[in-house]
Amino acid sequence: MPELPDITVYIEALERRILGRKLEMIRVAGPFLLRTVEPPLTSASGRQVTGLRRVGKRIAIGLDEELWLVLHLMIAGRLHWKKKRPPKLDGRRVLASFDFEEGSLTLTEAGSQKRASLHVAAGEAGLRELDPGGLEVFGASPEEFERVLLSRNHTLKRALTDPRMFSGIGNAYSDEILHRAKLSPILQTQKMASGQVMALHKAVQETLREWVDRLRQESGGEFPEGVTAFREGMAVHGRYGKPCPRCGAAVQRIRYASNETNYCAVCQTAGKLLADRALSRLLGADWPRTLEELEALHR
Repeated sequence: MPELPDITVYIEALERRILGRKLEMIRVAGPFLLRTVEPPLTSASGRQVTGLRRVGKRIAIGLDEELWLVLHLMIAGRLHWKKKRPPKLDGRRVLASFDFEEGSLTLTEAGSQKRASLHVAAGEAGLRELDPGGLEVFGASPEEFERVLLSRNHTLKRALTDPRMFSGIGNAYSDEILHRAKLSPILQTQKMASGQVMALHKAVQETLREWVDRLRQESGGEFPEGVTAFREGMAVHGRYGKPCPRCGAAVQRIRYASNETNYCAVCQTAGKLLADRALSRLLGADWPRTLEELEALHR
């Protein structure tokens, strides 16, 4: 799922292309894409784009008279800029087209599970209804960050990815943040020492800023294509079995549902392996507890 760095670069690319331009037409082919009835989608056509904004992991396009088009790309949704207007939307992969005189912004979604969404919102009040309310980490002081982090007793992985606690952080960048902070993904927030909280605050800001800068450089002023959760240069996310760039130990993982958490046992959990729900149930008492036991099992 595109997260804060990806959404930031998407918005910057859109500002260069559609800010101040008139939205001539919106075409929607996906039957489940549009999630609102009022205001009607047709009321957006012919309006000028007045601003763009990130709302959590959503992209909000502001139009005349305080109308907002709010896109949530979910896991497989992606945006593309086409200088020529697509003649037809197939509804299977290309779900929507926002047509301007200079080109068209198209929304695609791979796979059979169509989860991307489009909302039409009226004014700031309508926009707030779509905002989960998480803390914007770039503008947060250490004190504000600590207050939100300790407000609920969650694991660090869950706390960072809870949109009601922190805005724009998901599965991929939470792995990178926790690796940089040298903290276990299952450490309970209310058991953290003050120094650990400060290290996490610093890691959140450094990791996200670094990746915003990287993605800007990668796009080179072009519209960002190839947006993915697995990027070259990531320390642990999507790198199961590969060497940790800090210590060289093999990156480990916890799998659950369709997601996984990647971490370095040496750097983050004092050499202890975290229980993988599926494998630990299968192996029972034979589940290795340390890297040494895992290596012995492999041998």
